[in-house]
Amino acid sequence: MNDFTFYNPTKLIFGKGQVEQLKELVPQYGKKVLVVYGGGSIKRNGLYDQVMSVLKEIDTEVFELSGVEPNPRLSTVRRGVEISKENNIDFILAVGGGSVIDCTKAIAAGAKYDGDAWDLVTKKAFAREALPFGTVLTLAATGSEMNAGSVITNGKQMKNMAGEAR
Repeated sequence: MNDFTFYNPTKLIFGKGQVEQLKELVPQYGKKVLVVYGGGSIKRNGLYDQVMSVLKEIDTEVFELSGVEPNPRLSTVRRGVEISKENNIDFILAVGGGSVIDCTKAIAAGAKYDGDAWDLVTKKAFAREALPFGTVLTLAATGSEMNAGSVITNGKQMKNMAGEAR
């Protein structure tokens, strides 16, 4: 095996009722929070209400980006970046699984970048800073909560590629 050093400063808080930890963790970053989530399962299972109740209790100003798709679209990332920049977001909270986390990572970096977030995805540019973010993980299957990568889909390029293939 090759020698290597792996450093992963991810803090995991695991167990029943741990959403309450948001009361202590979120205020460390500020009052303006962007909550990012997907298609609505968190509303059906009650997690959305639980998270929003905690955020209200700690007097945060909440902004929402819902409808994050599987393999999130660049357009969704751009919407999140726009919300973050226009409202001076302090902290992003991803509530969901891998796609929601991937989208949040791109938003966090894009919100602190002067160009298009796609530049960061394609490595045309590199993020020098990012908004802090946390995750209320609903599906620990992708590993996105433990790595720096993210899958972002650029529908425009997919259309171009499909057009060229014909």
